[in-house]
Amino acid sequence: MKLYDSARAPNPRRVRVFLAEKGITVPLEQVDLVALAHKTEAFTAINPIQRVPVLVLDDGAVIAESMAICRYFEALQPEPVLFGRGALEVGQIEMWNRWLELQLLLPISHVFRHSHPAMATREIPQVPAWAEANKPRIEDFLGIFDRALASRPFAAGDRYSVADITGMIAVDFMKPAKLAVPEACAHVRRWHAAVSARPSAGA
Repeated sequence: MKLYDSARAPNPRRVRVFLAEKGITVPLEQVDLVALAHKTEAFTAINPIQRVPVLVLDDGAVIAESMAICRYFEALQPEPVLFGRGALEVGQIEMWNRWLELQLLLPISHVFRHSHPAMATREIPQVPAWAEANKPRIEDFLGIFDRALASRPFAAGDRYSVADITGMIAVDFMKPAKLAVPEACAHVRRWHAAVSARPSAGA
């Protein structure tokens, strides 16, 4: 078993944090995104989408996409539960994980990819107006998230879950995108400090 990883990219980190919470160790192989190693013929043969992370099992089976990999390990080792227990909790964690991915991490990624000078040779064409268009969307969703966190410690309820992993990594990715959590979002700041203090956050 081998996990194709990239140390500085947010999606591979989601898997590393998830594995750290589970106490699972998987051999990593770094893919140099700056050198466009993910665009090579060899890597494309493993994942035609040319993205990391990718898990390759001992029998050669391939699982790409961060949440697909996490679900594989959740099924393999259910404890500690990170996708929820019971219909309601499973549904709420799925909902918040999707919201935090699509309404926060993805727009932050758009800002980074379309405004950071280092991405000029990889995001072709860079569209600075698209970066600017996503900034108010990020702030609006952080307000929604902040109001939800006013009544609970974690993203989807009383239990730490995969939604907290996605949310933490999204907020962390704001720094390279030159964004910041608004001062008014005190609950988001409290939550982020708490989840960032977990040992798994350093994965």
